[in-house]
Amino acid sequence: MPLSPDHIPADLLPVMEALTRVGRDVAAIIARGALGDSLSVEVGENSDGDGQKALDVMADEMFEAALRETAVRFYASEEQEGVLDLGAGKYALAIDPLDGSSNIDVNVSIGTIFSIFEAKDGAEESFLRPAREQVAGGYIVFGPQTGMAVTFGDGVLIYAMDPATGEFVLVETGKKIPAATKEYAINASNRRHWVKGAKAYIEECEAGETGAKGKNMNMRWVASLVAETHRILTRGGVFLYPADARKGYENGRLRMLYECAPIAFLIEQAGGAAHDGELRILDKTAPELHARTPFIFGSSDEVTSVKAHYEA
Repeated sequence: MPLSPDHIPADLLPVMEALTRVGRDVAAIIARGALGDSLSVEVGENSDGDGQKALDVMADEMFEAALRETAVRFYASEEQEGVLDLGAGKYALAIDPLDGSSNIDVNVSIGTIFSIFEAKDGAEESFLRPAREQVAGGYIVFGPQTGMAVTFGDGVLIYAMDPATGEFVLVETGKKIPAATKEYAINASNRRHWVKGAKAYIEECEAGETGAKGKNMNMRWVASLVAETHRILTRGGVFLYPADARKGYENGRLRMLYECAPIAFLIEQAGGAAHDGELRILDKTAPELHARTPFIFGSSDEVTSVKAHYEA
């Protein structure tokens, strides 16, 4: 069994076992690095115009094949244009098979992000619904250690993969994010394009102990959503990918369905908060499969502070 079953709803256990089984195999492929086939070569573009790496496509195919043997009926992937109907089943699963794949060559943590809903009669209506209706959300992280963070709506579970056996072992329950933090994450190179609220918040952070915060803040930026989330879940922090003035960035660049909804679910279950500058992410509905949204999440005190700057 690739996954210790404690705290996992019985109906979802086969789905989670399939996800972790593929996660184990993907981790092994990534760990070979330059010893294996070139995984970072671009092999095309996905439906939203982003470059696809060889491992993006490989991971997508692996997850799709494994989930066909489970109770997943509808499969929506960031790497595919539409929803696949896998046959009988009661769940609809959305997935970013390999988030942060541009970091493969530089050996930075990357991961898989997944979201699960109970399926409705139609494919798109199973996904285009309020994000708070998720029954599970989480990620697998591939880094110095391979692990998983997941919620089923009753707190956050943390798993570590034992490299000797490939089993994902439960190592922590009820994970909580500190409410206060001294770390923020944003791509500062886009500063000149940011909306007013994001810029005002960052200026307050930069003012340090002489400013309104009365404390010094440190900036972090990995450019891998899973790595950023894992750090925040582990020790606190706040992440911002705001809307900006560039064409195509009016709603940021992160996908509501495949990235923001499951991360928001996970973060809220850990006591944090997530919004788009105005609205709580879990109260939003993706208008289409590949829709994007601004995304701000992390320690509750700082997420609230960001929102106050947006409303000023």
